Amino acid sequence: MKLRILLLIAFFTLTACKREQKKSASEPVSISNHVHFTEEKGALQIRSGNFNYNFKENQLPFKKIILLNASMTGYITELGSENLIVGVASPEYIYSEKIQKLLKEGKIQNVGNEQKYDVEKIISLQPDAIFTNHIASFDNTYKLLKDNGIQVIFLDEYLEQNPLEKAAYIKLFGKLFGKNEKATAVYEEISKNYQDLKQLAAKAKEKPTVLANEMYGDVWYLPGGKTSLAHFISDANAHYILKNNTEEKAVTMSFEEVFAKAGQVRYWINAGNHPSKKEMLTMNPVYSKLPVFNNGKIYVVTGKEKGKANDYFESGVVRSDLVLKDYIKIFHPELLPDYHLTYMKELQ
Repeated sequence: MKLRILLLIAFFTLTACKREQKKSASEPVSISNHVHFTEEKGALQIRSGNFNYNFKENQLPFKKIILLNASMTGYITELGSENLIVGVASPEYIYSEKIQKLLKEGKIQNVGNEQKYDVEKIISLQPDAIFTNHIASFDNTYKLLKDNGIQVIFLDEYLEQNPLEKAAYIKLFGKLFGKNEKATAVYEEISKNYQDLKQLAAKAKEKPTVLANEMYGDVWYLPGGKTSLAHFISDANAHYILKNNTEEKAVTMSFEEVFAKAGQVRYWINAGNHPSKKEMLTMNPVYSKLPVFNNGKIYVVTGKEKGKANDYFESGVVRSDLVLKDYIKIFHPELLPDYHLTYMKELQ
């Protein structure tokens, strides 16, 4: 009797587990508030912002893709899927050496730029999908491509303000490319590194004040207090001058307004792509009035730059752990004595 009871318990436990597995298989996998996907019976359903996509089992994985935004190449290179790319727009903005090599070999075609795409060439390449950010002025182009049987997928990853959520897009690319296990492993490593670095930064004895970005004309465009850069500064255990701001976009201020807040600033980060402090003054002489310009440290995002291409906006989109590591090295160099900056460079 006892054996029969145990067998019944085991049976119901296994049945419950199977039901739970079946249920979880159809539950949405959330990348962020903007993007999630669901798998069911081999099909993949994606919601990205206001757009929905449904791919049947026989449509995946993709074999040929086109990228219209350089920022998405970071996901592709992290997965080692450069060979899937048959076309890119504005190749001069792409940092990846392998993609540049494939361009020179003619295996990847230039399909235009953000002013005008070569629709005929795109159609002739017959990609399984095109990845891009949605630009309303190109809606007629998108419609023409769709009418020719080309799937256009809008992934506005630039809207993501949580660094790890932006990195998590790699899991969606993994699903679409048949590299789910690799994508999950890459993301989990990035996430673990990020959390470990955040804990390391919390051990710092001081919390320096930080200024970010620069002026264009008479206006200073500072990252809002809820932007990804503000998150990085906070996670690197530093004090951002607009930390109490609630914007997820740039905040415009006059030089006088910034000057009033910048008296205690010790670090000025993401100060454009200037080659020197002297050149900064040539562009905008008022910078010399800032205490941080004269007595602090200024960093630009040109540590990995080639011509118009900058890897901070490419692999840095995915490798949020390395970006955070750079900021920790800047604000708390004693915590990472043997680390050399990846994306940042100090101005002299």
